[in-house]
Amino acid sequence: MEANENKFQIKKGYNTVTKTLRIPEPLAEKLEKLAAENQISMNQLILQCIEYALAHLNL
Repeated sequence: MEANENKFQIKKGYNTVTKTLRIPEPLAEKLEKLAAENQISMNQLILQCIEYALAHLNL
């Protein structure tokens, strides 16, 4: 048995990068409330919003 076979490894679903963005306060408040109501992180909510917007983008 190789040394790495018994080691626990945490796997991520995808690679991530860190980006900083500025959000108007009223929008941030709406996002925070919506995230809390749905028991998800604000990051998860914003990712879902961006994915939806890109999937439904009319160019």
